[in-house]
Amino acid sequence: MTSAILVAAGKSTRMGEGVDKLFLTVAGRPLVAHTWQRLDSHPDLDEIVVVIREGMQKAFQELAGQCRFKKRFQLVAGGQERQDSVWNGLQAVSSDAEIVVIQDAARPCTSARLIADTIQAAREVGAAVAAQRVTDTIKESDGGTTIQRTIDRARLWAVQTPQTFRADIIRRALADVRQKGLSITDDTAACELIGQPVKLVESAAPNPKVTSPTDLPFVELLLKIP
Repeated sequence: MTSAILVAAGKSTRMGEGVDKLFLTVAGRPLVAHTWQRLDSHPDLDEIVVVIREGMQKAFQELAGQCRFKKRFQLVAGGQERQDSVWNGLQAVSSDAEIVVIQDAARPCTSARLIADTIQAAREVGAAVAAQRVTDTIKESDGGTTIQRTIDRARLWAVQTPQTFRADIIRRALADVRQKGLSITDDTAACELIGQPVKLVESAAPNPKVTSPTDLPFVELLLKIP
C-alpha cells in the first residue's frame, strides 16, 4: 500500500498578511486543489492524508466535495513546524502503508511520472527525492554583503517534493529528529542524520513551489498547458 501526505498547514507568511496562498484561485480553481488532484488521480496512490491548520477543516471538506475527489482521505491537524506536521501525518497513514509520498500543497505542477519515479526509487533504496540540478553559479557570503567563495555547482541539487520513503524508514528518521530536538527544513535531512541513503530523482519538467506572489503567473501558465 502507498500513502500520500499532503502538507497544507503552512502560514503563507511570504504572501502577505491575511493571504492564504493555498486558496488563491489559479487556473480556475484553488491552488491546493490542483496539487490534491495530482495525488487523487495517481494510480499508484491508495490514500491521502491532508495535514492542515487547525480551524481549516470545513474549508478542506468543502473543497473535497466541490472537486469530487475519489480517493480515501482524512484531515489531520498540523504542528508547530513542517517536521511536526509531517510527523502528525505519519501517525495517521494506514498501518498497511509500505511507501509514503510527502508532497507540499503549494507545489501543484508535479507530474504523475515524477511521483511514480520517486515511488520506484524509494522501493529500491528506501528514500528518494525529486530534485533539479543547480544551473546558476552559487556564491557563499559571510554576512551577506560580499562574496566569500564560489561553490562548485556540479555537485549541487535543489530538492523539491515529492519526497518518498519506505514507511518504516521515515518514521525512524523523524523519531530520531524529535528525540534529539533538532530542526530540519525537509524530510530527507532526517534520513541523512540516520545514515539512510536518499536517491535523487531528476525532475525533467518544471515543478515550482508557490512561495511569493511573483510565483503565481508562472505556475498558472504551467497549469494551463495541456
